[in-house]
Amino acid sequence: MVEKKIITDYGNVFYQISDNWNIERNTMFFFHGLTADHTMFKDQIYYFQGKFNIIVWDAPLHGKSKPFVKFDFKLTSDIIYQILMENDVNKFIAVGQSFGGYYVQAFAVRYPEALKAFIGIGTTPYGKCYYSKSDLFWLRQVEWMAMCYPLKPLKKASAKQATITEKGYLNMIEMIAPYGKREYCHLMQIAYTAFLKDNRDIDLKCPVLITHGEYDKAGKVKQYCKMWHEKTGYPYLVIKDAGHNANVDNPDETNRILEEFLDNQVLYT
Repeated sequence: MVEKKIITDYGNVFYQISDNWNIERNTMFFFHGLTADHTMFKDQIYYFQGKFNIIVWDAPLHGKSKPFVKFDFKLTSDIIYQILMENDVNKFIAVGQSFGGYYVQAFAVRYPEALKAFIGIGTTPYGKCYYSKSDLFWLRQVEWMAMCYPLKPLKKASAKQATITEKGYLNMIEMIAPYGKREYCHLMQIAYTAFLKDNRDIDLKCPVLITHGEYDKAGKVKQYCKMWHEKTGYPYLVIKDAGHNANVDNPDETNRILEEFLDNQVLYT
């Protein structure tokens, strides 16, 4: 993979692309979840790089893309678009894990024609109808509640909640290790505040696949995914033997599901 960066007035955003880039291939762009970074997609990069161009990034305020002094979904959408334009990508396949799915849906609001397909892994939908007043209230309390816990137990609990395998747990611990307590807790508040502000009803114009891990324990993800499927009719699959970070816990099953969906509904239709 080749590292590149986008320079903005608010900070630099680092991303990587396949070193064997081929403009004739379809492009897959992987979007990691909150407090994570691009390393959660190592197994997807290895599996898909021979068939697709691959892009992974460290989102603003994550990984190498910090410090960053502004965070909202219009800005992240514009940065994603700039990454695409710099690499001559007109349409792409987006894979969003957890909070990463919000980047994709926010992008779809602003650049709908650029999405060839969207696959969500443990992510939840844009749309006013899905979230109760209670859901929205508790999202606004994330920072102060997290601040009540010592940092080390907080990180361990977060990693255990997101994964069911030792591999997944260690990957999550490694990704969140650089954060100090205030930075870690404040990032969650900044991110969810941005989502609450940007959330709206949308009609995705591309094929969509909804997935989550069989043992996903993150909030009400499983409930939201079922509601999303029932409301829209988008195909919905459960990734066996996996938690919230399903693509790390069970990469073989995740990659198989992604590949079958793309082969059957995207690449040849």
